[in-house]
Amino acid sequence: MAYVVERKPLSLSERLYIPQIFAGMRITLKHMFAQNVTMEYPEERPTIPPGYRGVPTLVKDPHGREKCVSCQLCEFVCPPKAIRITPGEIPPGAENRHVEKAPKAFEIDMLRCIYCGLCQEVCPEEAIWLQNQFSMSGYTREEMVNHKERLYELGGTLPDDHFKWDKKKAAETHGNGHH
Repeated sequence: MAYVVERKPLSLSERLYIPQIFAGMRITLKHMFAQNVTMEYPEERPTIPPGYRGVPTLVKDPHGREKCVSCQLCEFVCPPKAIRITPGEIPPGAENRHVEKAPKAFEIDMLRCIYCGLCQEVCPEEAIWLQNQFSMSGYTREEMVNHKERLYELGGTLPDDHFKWDKKKAAETHGNGHH
């Protein structure tokens, strides 16, 4: 069943659009003399809200050692599959040999990254961290793939109270009765 909508005829002022023109001019004049709200980027930067999820990076501990142990949890949890890790062994005789593994290659494709923060949440070593950087740009697709060196350059050093890579002292391990 069709529903008929009756339309009332327009008045003379409505047909001439004069009230609408004046209303539009009033808004235009109001914005013409209002204070400018344009931010002069990059000289001015917006304030970043707390909890902002920015660019994922790799961080080192206060001793400058890489924290990543190539567990690949971040790679498996990444929804768009933006993270690629090539695990590698730590050479024999190295000071951190007890860690067993370190990434040979670590890449994050920023064109695929959706800034969800799951990689940071799942990392057991707190090696991957989301920074407050919000403007990533490049001229080619290759420039938008952050390799291991670039990830450490962006991430830097993160204060860490755990010092996981320090070997336990012999007195502590042998003094408790376990050999």
